[in-house]
Amino acid sequence: MTVFVTGGAGFIGSALARDLINQDREDVLVIDKLTYAGALENLETVSASPRYRFAKTDICDAAAIKALFAEHKPRAVYHLAAESHVDRSIDGPAAFIETNLVGTFVMLDAANQYWRELDGAAKQAFRFLHVSTDEVYGELGAEGLFSETSPYDPNSPYSASKAGSDHLARAWHRTYGLPVLVTNCSNNYGPYQFPEKLLPVIILNALNGRELPVYGKGENVRDWLYVEDHATALQQVVADGRVGETYMIGGRAERKNIDIVRGICRILDRKFPDRGPHEDLIRFVADRPGHDARYAVDCTKIERELGWKQSLTLDVGLEKTVDWYLGNLDWVKAVSKDYSQQRLGLGSNK
Repeated sequence: MTVFVTGGAGFIGSALARDLINQDREDVLVIDKLTYAGALENLETVSASPRYRFAKTDICDAAAIKALFAEHKPRAVYHLAAESHVDRSIDGPAAFIETNLVGTFVMLDAANQYWRELDGAAKQAFRFLHVSTDEVYGELGAEGLFSETSPYDPNSPYSASKAGSDHLARAWHRTYGLPVLVTNCSNNYGPYQFPEKLLPVIILNALNGRELPVYGKGENVRDWLYVEDHATALQQVVADGRVGETYMIGGRAERKNIDIVRGICRILDRKFPDRGPHEDLIRFVADRPGHDARYAVDCTKIERELGWKQSLTLDVGLEKTVDWYLGNLDWVKAVSKDYSQQRLGLGSNK
């Protein structure tokens, strides 16, 4: 049997693909356009597996996607392909609308045509998992958590495009009967995250003695989820989740951005005590327009219904993440060769 992982050369997608392939139970077709944040280096550890397949394909290419369904006949689709960086969506929203909305439509449409032609047990067993974000719900005040029934209130071009794709996924289930599930996750962190995101920026800048940029006053709160725990959760949703349902996946680990940065600095202080306090490198910079103050999710449903739970705490996960980047600087160099590290998201580049 085969499963599709769209966006499987990206951060979360590659964590899922590696885990699926290492289980050595079924073939995995990674579908990825290989934009700046997708890299075959993320799949190098499983590239020799006979279970691994790769298609360099744009999910907006309807003919190519339809051909992949016909050829590989998947039993499930993990749909993670998306433009995902809020700052980039502020400066260039068109790519987010194209990939996240049009691309999701193409995937749903092709999956529906394929599924309707299946027979018996294969049709009954097929699943389409649409992977999304907690940012579609807007921002929280000081209290409360997002749940599966929270109203949508997106505040950035990125989150609006993901909200739209969530609605498409649910509509294809309600209108056509396609066996769709939806997940909304909190902030992921861990190995193989592209160096434009907060944790790798801080880790790599600190290693090189560069300033550590923190938006605004660093008071924005996020719930942090280790990427490999997320990959496990996605598989449990496909295996045991109820068709048509939404599942929140979170880390139960809320932390202010500035506290995350200081935590990384303390880890690096222990590892490199001769370099002086890394916190001295922190610099507060102009905030992102419309920066949501707080996100946090209630993951009781997936814990109670599917038995999923995290494998590690945030403090342990941060240490593991720092250690991974320290041990994989060649990977950083390879994936960053065309990354300019310029500040994005101020709205000045549109």
